[in-house]
Amino acid sequence: MTGRDDEFRDYVSARLEPLRRTAYLFCRDWHTADDLVSITLSKLYRNWRRARDADNLDAYVRGMLTNAWLDERRRPWRRERSTDDVPDRADLAAGEPDIGEREVLLDLLGRLAPRRRAVVVLRFYCDLSVEETAQVLGVSSGTVKSQAARALETLRLLASSDSAVESGRQR
Repeated sequence: MTGRDDEFRDYVSARLEPLRRTAYLFCRDWHTADDLVSITLSKLYRNWRRARDADNLDAYVRGMLTNAWLDERRRPWRRERSTDDVPDRADLAAGEPDIGEREVLLDLLGRLAPRRRAVVVLRFYCDLSVEETAQVLGVSSGTVKSQAARALETLRLLASSDSAVESGRQR
């Protein structure tokens, strides 16, 4: 194996799990997250010589991952939802399952528009600065700030409306 391959393998070994978690936060599906990471890593391997010379390789790879996710979101088959058996009527007795805070947060995150979700994940999960997030997404710092503010406000509204609905159910 060449030194180039060794460098690539070492990088991937150290970053694989954080990339998977970031991809999962984007798409909320482990299988799709694995696909996104695979797409990203195959592109990274093809461009390894150029990529390894980047000022911040992790930011470069996160940008590739973000773009892979946004590209996948545009594909028509990603919007389809299929099921084998359709119930005759809703089962109202089943009620809502108990979901921990983490699941509630993931659900709220999943209800954000894709760009806003990307901003929230990159800014607050990956702990990137406004400028780094702007660079990854290819937008201005002002856009990142406004999208983050709107996303956080949306999350607050969704959380408060969900808790109001939940307290109404408990009565």
